[in-house]
Amino acid sequence: MRDQVAFADCNQGLALARTLMIQGTASTVGKSLLVSALRRVPHTDRLRVAPFKSQNMSLNSFVDAEGGEMGRAQVVQAMAAGVPPHTEMNLILLKREADFRSQVIVAGKVWGRIGLREYRSRRPGLVGIIQDSLARFRARGDLVVIEGAGSPAEINLKDGELTTW
Repeated sequence: MRDQVAFADCNQGLALARTLMIQGTASTVGKSLLVSALRRVPHTDRLRVAPFKSQNMSLNSFVDAEGGEMGRAQVVQAMAAGVPPHTEMNLILLKREADFRSQVIVAGKVWGRIGLREYRSRRPGLVGIIQDSLARFRARGDLVVIEGAGSPAEINLKDGELTTW
C-alpha cells in the first residue's frame, strides 16, 4: 500500500512533482476548503495530485486503511484528488487535551502526550520525517498541493515552525 499512496501510477522518480502551497491570514479562514477545490481541478485533467499538510491541530480524525490516524480535512482533500487517504498526507496530528497538553500523532501512530514546551524541544527531530515524506510525494506524481497552517504573518511562530515556513 505504501508504494501506492497518493498516486495510482508511479513515474519512477524521473522528475519531481511541482508543489503549490496555500497559506492564509490565520487559522480557520478557509485554507482546507480552498485546497480541496484546487486539488479537484488538476485531478479532473488527469494529473496525479496529492494533498499534503505536515502538521495539523484537530480533534476530528480519521483512520486510514492501514490503521493510522490522520486529520479529516486531509481525507476530504484526498477524496477531491481521487486518491485514497493515507497518514503521509498529514504526518503530524496534534489533538488537544487538558492542561495545555496534546496527544501527538506522527505518521498515524501515537508519539506521545506532551506539553507545548516539550513538543517545541522535540520538533527538530520531525523535520527529516516531513522532508522525506514530501520527497516521496514529489517523486510519485505531477502536483503536490500543500496546505499551510495558521498564517505566515504570525512571525512569533517562525522559530521552529513546521508547516508555513
